[in-house]
Amino acid sequence: MSVTTVMLVGVGGQGTILAADVLAKVAAASGLDVKLSEVHGMSQRGGSVDTVVRFGDVVHSPITGPGGADHLVAFELTEGARWLHYCKPEGRLVVNERTIDPLPVLIGDEPGSAGTRASLEYEGAVLIDAEAVACAAGSPRSANVVLLGALSLGLPFDPEVWCDVIAKRVPPKTVEGNLAAFRAGRAACEIDEECPR
Repeated sequence: MSVTTVMLVGVGGQGTILAADVLAKVAAASGLDVKLSEVHGMSQRGGSVDTVVRFGDVVHSPITGPGGADHLVAFELTEGARWLHYCKPEGRLVVNERTIDPLPVLIGDEPGSAGTRASLEYEGAVLIDAEAVACAAGSPRSANVVLLGALSLGLPFDPEVWCDVIAKRVPPKTVEGNLAAFRAGRAACEIDEECPR
């Protein structure tokens, strides 16, 4: 298998690090070489977080550059737009419909992100309201796992491997809720004709 690059971007507190860890463990459990790179930034203060997971028969580096990601998963709209140039032209873009405005926007020093959703749609993004899907699945804090479910449809890994890794990685009392969120993310994407498989 050639090397596949997945970039996950979001804001501190959204669970991007956990999602990347689950993806890396799924790839490793499937017998692939895996490299992972994390940039936390000011994540504890709501700052940008980006993580790259690369997997294949042999992976020499965890780093990717602009135009290098086969899949870009954005945990909110603004980060999706900000990192869009890292996605290959033929790459898959999965974006949570949530917007988290940075402090300069909140205090009125910078304009908001009007038009971001439309521009991402124009680029072919698969948009999913991950919070709403997570709530409907009975696990409101599992939007990150919903996004993994949506991502999983574009990757060659067995759903049971995903479920096994998720069950081992999340706190024991949240296992059922997270598994429901993962399945709901897959289901939400399966019924959307615009969602590539």
